[in-house]
Amino acid sequence: MLNEGNNKVILKIIGAAVVVFILVYLAITVIGPGEGSLDDVVKDINVNTVPHPMGHVLVSPDPNDSLTENLPDISKYPPQVNNSTPTYIEIFSSTEKAGSGADGWLTEVARDFNDASITIDGKQVSIRLRGIPSGEAADYITSGKYLPDAYTPSNELWGEMIVSKGVKAELVQERLAGNVAGILLTKSKKEELVNKYGAINTKTITDAVANKELAMGYTNPFASSTGLNFLVSTLYTFDSSNLLSDKAKAGFEGFQSNIPVVAYTTLQMRESARSGVLDGFVLEYQTYVNTPDIKYYEFTPFGFRHDSPMYAIGEPSDEKMKILNEFVEFSQQEKYQTLATEYGFNGFNEYQSEAGPVSGDVIIQSQKLWKEKKKPICAVFVADVSGSMMGEPLNNLKNSLLKGQYYIGEDNMVGLVSYSSDVNIDLPIDRFDLNQRASFAGAVNDLQAGGGTATFDGIAVAMKMIQDQRAADPNLRPIIFVLSDGETNEGHSLNDIKYIVEDLGIPIYTIGYNADLPALQAISSINEAASINADTDDVVYKLGNLFNAEM
Repeated sequence: MLNEGNNKVILKIIGAAVVVFILVYLAITVIGPGEGSLDDVVKDINVNTVPHPMGHVLVSPDPNDSLTENLPDISKYPPQVNNSTPTYIEIFSSTEKAGSGADGWLTEVARDFNDASITIDGKQVSIRLRGIPSGEAADYITSGKYLPDAYTPSNELWGEMIVSKGVKAELVQERLAGNVAGILLTKSKKEELVNKYGAINTKTITDAVANKELAMGYTNPFASSTGLNFLVSTLYTFDSSNLLSDKAKAGFEGFQSNIPVVAYTTLQMRESARSGVLDGFVLEYQTYVNTPDIKYYEFTPFGFRHDSPMYAIGEPSDEKMKILNEFVEFSQQEKYQTLATEYGFNGFNEYQSEAGPVSGDVIIQSQKLWKEKKKPICAVFVADVSGSMMGEPLNNLKNSLLKGQYYIGEDNMVGLVSYSSDVNIDLPIDRFDLNQRASFAGAVNDLQAGGGTATFDGIAVAMKMIQDQRAADPNLRPIIFVLSDGETNEGHSLNDIKYIVEDLGIPIYTIGYNADLPALQAISSINEAASINADTDDVVYKLGNLFNAEM
């Protein structure tokens, strides 16, 4: 047996071990490996506050309309199926049916149509099929930048909108293949809401969000068919007789203030859900069926059906209308409807929307209301001005910011940081009114490249600026945009600030110019933000949609 002295020694050893364990645990979980607090990181960085002259700002009467001016050339979207004869029609199709694999139903129909040697009035005819997201396709059509002969978006909301903007569009077929949008909820959250509200529908969701019982996410209604459907359906729950009444606006404002995520892309929203940030989100049924890793969410249809209507655009000739009608009839054969079912379409055929038809003017005003009623953002742009950005990359960065800033609402708070070896605060955070816009433009125009690349120093300084601003106004939603080539060779590392970024929960969107894209994606993935490749001619259009989604 051990004597009393030995017992005391053992107890001291155990006590010391427990203390060490607690200290190590706290160091790992609270501080994180290899790092201190944000203040500790920033105090090691050489930070300069640099004044700039004001720049010239054009006042755009409607930034959302001007987004179409920055559409890329149509070659950005090469046809999935090319015409095989001189006599043909071109169709714009939403991407869930004009892609490949399970998203390639209409692609396969068009190929078979072209292989079938179909003749009309003695001429062999064919189809050119171009897959483009519904919202962007609508922008091409309404701007007149490129007009197809026919257009099949995911739902009729886009058709109503293009008609209201003066486009001649005739509904040829209400349904090519059946589909619905749905609310996805975890099983436990669905049971909780059913027990309280009796059923899952859009009204249940809006009430639960307004009561802070549900963390719900949806996609940008300027670009996403499901996001647009959710916006219009939500307004309907507040006032079914007038979606734009004061009652509807007030209800939507309360609802929107409790939405944690309006995602730039469906992928970004799914990542937010996977990380546990969201209890639920919205998605089309066909995508849900073909995404096995989200099956632990349960699907409930909502809003307007997504039956892929077909529109004739403009004033097509009799010959083109005959080809279009022939193609629509071809797609309705049992063989192709069976294929559509195999690819996830034609589910929930019995589901019907509670809402009646909505005019395009009301849909457009709903989008503008959504833009106005979003929770204000506190954003800092972090621009890479290192030597590797010299020339075309920096010129493209400046152009992106100078044009993209028109899509940022004036109620948001915006600042600008640039970095090379050191970090410059080029524009302290302030409300993005006309004066701040002019100061932003002046600071961007003044940016010059040279020196090393201390990306994570720039991010740390931006986080500190946001942290200080939110101390005065905690309701601001933080966000950082990093514009860089992704190459870091000075200052702190990702490991030094990763746990701070996670702890603060600030999404960091990255925009890459001649970039090391995986390095930028690693930054964005910390808090489920998106990463954009700026080395394409649609970068301003992409940023416009991103800023619409976030700001």
